[in-house]
Amino acid sequence: MNLRPLLASFVRVLCGVRPLPATALPARGPCVFFANHSSHLDFAVLWAALPPAWRERTRPVAGRDYWEKTALHHAVACGLFRAVLIERKKPTVACNPLTAMSAALAAGDSLIVFPEGTRGDGLAVGEFKPGLHHLARAHPAVPLVPVFLANLNRIMPKGRALPVPLIAAVHPGAPLGAVADEGKEAFLARARAALIALHPS
Repeated sequence: MNLRPLLASFVRVLCGVRPLPATALPARGPCVFFANHSSHLDFAVLWAALPPAWRERTRPVAGRDYWEKTALHHAVACGLFRAVLIERKKPTVACNPLTAMSAALAAGDSLIVFPEGTRGDGLAVGEFKPGLHHLARAHPAVPLVPVFLANLNRIMPKGRALPVPLIAAVHPGAPLGAVADEGKEAFLARARAALIALHPS
C-alpha cells in the first residue's frame, strides 16, 4: 500500500501548506530543488506541497549520520520519502555524495537539497556549502529551482520534538540560468541571493 499520498495530505494539514500548482514548476523533471533549512519538517513540507506526479519522482537528500541512527529513522527516510542518504561528515571517494545524487537524477528523479548543510535559526539564510556547485557542474542541463520555506523555524525549530500549530508557506522561484565561466564562489553567491529574494516581505 502506498502511504505517501496520505502522508503528504497529513503534512499539508499539519503545517497549513497549500499545494503548489504545476505552473510554478519546470515543465518537466528531473530538477534540483534547493531550499533554506531551519527544521526537520523542511523536506517533508516541500515534498508534500509538490503536485502528485512530481512528488512521486522527487527525493530529499539527507545526512546518513542522522537518518540511520535508528531503524525507525531509516524507515521514515527511505521507506516513506525514498530519501537519498549521503555521507556529510567524512565523505570519501567510496562514499562521495555526488555519486548517489547523480544516480537518482539519471534515474529520472528530482532532488531536494539544502545547500546550507545544516539547520539554521530561520532568521537568515546561511552561507552555502560547495555541494550545490559540484552538482550543478556535473549536471548542467538539470534545472536548479530555489524554494524558500517560510515559518518552519517557528513550527518546529531545532531542538523541538513536536510541531507548533502555525502556518507555513512554500515559495518556489525561477530556475537559475547558466552563466558562462562562472566560478564556484560567484555561483554560490548567486544561488543564495536567488533564494533570499524569495523571502516573503
